[in-house]
Amino acid sequence: MILAAIIACEIGFWLALVAGLSLRYIARKPRLGVALLIAAPVIDLVLLALVAVDLIGGGTASWHHGLAALYIGISVAYGHRMIAWLDAKFATRFDGAPPRAPLTGWAYTAACWKDVVRTLLAAAIAAGILGGLILVVGDPARTEQLLGFFRILGIIVAIDLIWAISYTLWPKKPAAQAAPVR
Repeated sequence: MILAAIIACEIGFWLALVAGLSLRYIARKPRLGVALLIAAPVIDLVLLALVAVDLIGGGTASWHHGLAALYIGISVAYGHRMIAWLDAKFATRFDGAPPRAPLTGWAYTAACWKDVVRTLLAAAIAAGILGGLILVVGDPARTEQLLGFFRILGIIVAIDLIWAISYTLWPKKPAAQAAPVR
């Protein structure tokens, strides 16, 4: 059930964003669009409530519950950035805004390090949710699967850290410009 809830929440998150931005840029109803954009964090709260109710009600934790905690952490830490990215895409497509220039060099490296901070925040939120669920349930036999997810959070942070270090040592080069056709 939790896996289906995670999938439904992910779909709901993106539907809320696309609908909100569609109302903002296509229908020219910015207030209604913002109302739908505000629904995105509410979706995270719904998922958290479903996970808590499932475990408190006697369910045994599985990797799905850990995935839900990770999903919520990522959604909170990266949500604003995802919304800004999609907003820029909509502004370019429907409002005539210039497209964002791709980041290269040290600007890309700086963005990678900001992502490390976001990933650390996401892992901390997920770890807090996992720890809270373990404490609230109070039955190590039923929450044993959640303990293994802390290692996964560490792996995710390590991968993002390696990514940032690699672009610190070897900054991203700008794409080669195509020669004009005569």
